[in-house]
Amino acid sequence: MQGNGFTEKDWKLFRSKIAGWQENYMERLCKEYTELLNSEANASERFWELEKRIKADKRKVGVQAEMSRLKMIYNIVSLVNEGAICLDDLEGFSEGLKEMIKRISGAYSQD
Repeated sequence: MQGNGFTEKDWKLFRSKIAGWQENYMERLCKEYTELLNSEANASERFWELEKRIKADKRKVGVQAEMSRLKMIYNIVSLVNEGAICLDDLEGFSEGLKEMIKRISGAYSQD
């Protein structure tokens, strides 16, 4: 365990999983956008709501993450808090990292 609360194995595993997590999250966002566009609201309402959603969503770690060892814990907590991943997605990570993420995010396993 490094001083920052995770192992080298955690870092390598995170790098291997982040792209898939983001792709899955963006797929879910696209489905939400489609539902929004297909709603019964006026065209202008749908347009501006979509613009607002995209503007907010593109800042989320589930869409775009700054990749560095220093930001790994922050990135994982953000992914959990955004709903892009859940604690069950941290299978294979060290127990220390999982406990830290659980504590910081306030998330609980979905067993």
